[in-house]
Amino acid sequence: MNWILLIIAGLFEVVFAFCLGKAKDASGNDVYWWYTGFFVALVISMGLLIKVTQNLPIGTAYAVWTGIGAVGTVLMGILVFKDPANFWRIFFIFTLIGSIIGLKAVSH
Repeated sequence: MNWILLIIAGLFEVVFAFCLGKAKDASGNDVYWWYTGFFVALVISMGLLIKVTQNLPIGTAYAVWTGIGAVGTVLMGILVFKDPANFWRIFFIFTLIGSIIGLKAVSH
């Protein structure tokens, strides 16, 4: 269950990065809605991270959390915000995914 919560926490990290990206392009009152979404996603993500670190090693949990957030944010940037998708970006995304899987495999 802790690993599932950790994955959800990482996905909420992607949500708060998405909200930041949308707030940057927003105007008027929409900016405040995106920043509210950012704050809510941040609180959920951090709250879940705090919960899982009570049972998982902090180094592993934090590395997996940031890895999920990094991979998800890069993919979201490519798919939603039209960030470049060159060979090296994709290559390093896959190495990061491999590292996350490796940490899960060697953690108890």
